[in-house]
Amino acid sequence: MSLTGTPFLYTTIVLAVVALVLPFFLWTRMKGPRVLRNAGRALMLLFAQATAITLVFVLVNNANNLYDNWADLLGTGNHVQKAADLGADGTGGIAYKKLPKVQQKFTPASGPGMHAAGGVEVTQLKGRVSGVSAEVYVWLPPQYKEPAYKNKKFPVVELLSGYPGSAKAWFGSMKVHEQLEPLMKSGQVAPFILVSPRTNLIAKIDTGCANIPGTVNADSWLSIDVPKMITDNFRAEAAPNGWAAAGYSAGAHCAAKLAVAHPDRYRAAVSLSGYNDPIGERNSLADQSIELRRANNPYVLLKKYRTPPRVALYVSGEAGDGYEAGVALEQIAKAPTTVRVVFLPRSAGGHSMTLWRPQVPTVFRWLTKVLTGKDTQHTGTSIPHAPSTGGSTPAELASGTSSRAGGGRRR
Repeated sequence: MSLTGTPFLYTTIVLAVVALVLPFFLWTRMKGPRVLRNAGRALMLLFAQATAITLVFVLVNNANNLYDNWADLLGTGNHVQKAADLGADGTGGIAYKKLPKVQQKFTPASGPGMHAAGGVEVTQLKGRVSGVSAEVYVWLPPQYKEPAYKNKKFPVVELLSGYPGSAKAWFGSMKVHEQLEPLMKSGQVAPFILVSPRTNLIAKIDTGCANIPGTVNADSWLSIDVPKMITDNFRAEAAPNGWAAAGYSAGAHCAAKLAVAHPDRYRAAVSLSGYNDPIGERNSLADQSIELRRANNPYVLLKKYRTPPRVALYVSGEAGDGYEAGVALEQIAKAPTTVRVVFLPRSAGGHSMTLWRPQVPTVFRWLTKVLTGKDTQHTGTSIPHAPSTGGSTPAELASGTSSRAGGGRRR
């Protein structure tokens, strides 16, 4: 029975109702010695508590797409087949652009929201460079199958979930395709191909989107294998001009890091409540050493460039939860690098889907302008950029632990 499936949800509801009703019928009717009667009543109470907790967990998990299956929940899943040392550029010397095309088999994805707005498809991809084997979800814009666009290549946005988090989350909890389909049809947003690959590759730990020889090559999976598969199978624009990454929480850190580290693969990135220093996620593999932290910190990477990269970053967050990281990047950015920072008030929703989901139309209008040059009319409510740093030092801003944050660090 699937963890996120309707049958399991209905089963937990039925068990919770049974556990609630059972004591009303049996509490005073139990026979036998007093010790046995008390033990039976205690078991009924424990059963009621267990079913209630299970039902709440299922509802929260389905609403936020935290765990996609039982293997993710129990920590038994591992999607890394091998993790060779691929070198500084993550290619291992492989001319990946010249690799033969591989036609993937796509099937309709299952789960809440997966059939909306034309439907989401899924494929199982074996990364030829990274050694990762995992699922990738793809949604095609409404124009993709129209005769007028049969020779058109489409820009791509790679969507990255948080930790823990399912690759389905952008389509399930975030409803990205449902929000964007009418905007694409009306011309307010460019017709993007949306791609959501699995980012949780090792049980019970966040990869930090890093390449760590012998452990995981998450960077190469996301920035090489997944894009190569998309360009092999769809009419997708070539990197970097037609490509962007977007994420929330730990996925926001990944999006910014991938774009800054690989301006030859991405033109833009959207970071919603992210952080710069991998230490921002307590279970990140990338915070195991100072060398790994620096190698996967977009602030450090951007600062090291002698010639600033042509990359655009959109960073939004509350105080102590993404805002300071954005200000740090903005302060060191030099043309042609651009950084747009959006300050969100505490009342906007906190570190949750409630905060991130309403931002989808705004950030995709921004992506439309950056990737296509088309400045669409903005009909939403803009939140002003707050320039204050609260007296924080550059190091504090870079890590997201500044005084403006009140000492708080969020995933």
